[in-house]
Amino acid sequence: MKKIFISAAIAALLCSSMTSCMGQFALCRNLYSWNEQISNKFVNELVFVAFWILPVYEVCGLADILVLNSIEFWSGDNPMTSSTKRIDTEQGRYLVKCDGKGYDVTFEPTGQSYRLDFAQDSQTWSLQYEGNEYPLMTFIDDTHVSMPAADGSWQTVELSQAGVLAYQNMANANMLASK
Repeated sequence: MKKIFISAAIAALLCSSMTSCMGQFALCRNLYSWNEQISNKFVNELVFVAFWILPVYEVCGLADILVLNSIEFWSGDNPMTSSTKRIDTEQGRYLVKCDGKGYDVTFEPTGQSYRLDFAQDSQTWSLQYEGNEYPLMTFIDDTHVSMPAADGSWQTVELSQAGVLAYQNMANANMLASK
């Protein structure tokens, strides 16, 4: 019985490695994130150890390797990263669907929708609305982004409290000037 199990495990590992996809390991990450949210560090550690003893982490890892990462490799989408959240505001409910590559946002009362996408090659977040694409922010490095200014130019913004505040003040000044 042990030989069959080891042979099956090796065969499964070889089959999964043929996809050559590192994947997001979304199932394992979600489980680990849930475990991190337990408020008491001692209970957190007990749950962690129990999940190793009961092979919860091992089963999640195997499911990620054999199924979810392979699906992500062949289809481009990881089923675990797809989700829809409902956000209730005073104006109405927004539905935000994440597909792992971006967000589809729909204002439920009117049905109006738009898409936020991240282009990996250019490191740019953009808004797609009514067939048009509007770039919103491009990452320059770990501490700077490029963002549009009211006059159509692009401004480098430092990713710090001071940098974001300066950009916000510039945007507010431009809004007041346009009134």
